[in-house]
Amino acid sequence: MGEASVLVRRGRKFDQVLEGARKVFLDTGFERASMDDVARAARVSKATLYSYFSDKRLLFTEVVRSECARQAETAAALVEVADCPRKVLRFAAEKIIEFYLSDFGLRVYRICLSESARFPELGRLFYDSGPTQVRDRLGDYLVLATARGELRVDDPGLAADQFGALCRAGLFARRAFNVDRDYCRIEADRVAASAVDMFMARYGAGARRAG
Repeated sequence: MGEASVLVRRGRKFDQVLEGARKVFLDTGFERASMDDVARAARVSKATLYSYFSDKRLLFTEVVRSECARQAETAAALVEVADCPRKVLRFAAEKIIEFYLSDFGLRVYRICLSESARFPELGRLFYDSGPTQVRDRLGDYLVLATARGELRVDDPGLAADQFGALCRAGLFARRAFNVDRDYCRIEADRVAASAVDMFMARYGAGARRAG
């Protein structure tokens, strides 16, 4: 990811190119997309496109990185670290579910999964730009809440991973494999509420521990 960031040159039409690329990749996938398609969708010349991105993989990684970073930053900006765990966790659950069930989240997940054997850096980029950022930011909050006596978390990274897995229970697999082509907001809310309840039952300040 660091290498991709160094190679990207920004300029006046950078966002225009990125938006065109985003549309093409989501519509056609990584393999079938071409730089010609991106230039047409972005309404720029091929020379302009190549002045920003030397190849398709670099362009795709920047699309994924920028979108995942935007999602993570938006969520982080809305979280008040002074709020109680139930409020923060419920908000986090809703954002995690919303992202993973969104067209962008699902399509990029499928693209990265299908291309990860040939281009492992794509999968790493998606993981580092999305799940890792959410994990780290949630882990930071868990440390603060534990220090305040509101939670009892001894491994913030593991606890954050567990919470993310709870948020994907049922819904994500069914959507990712096209078992369900859509999802009900009521069902998503039910999963979010249950994720918070289970997490608090394990890590809440008053939770009973085995042994």
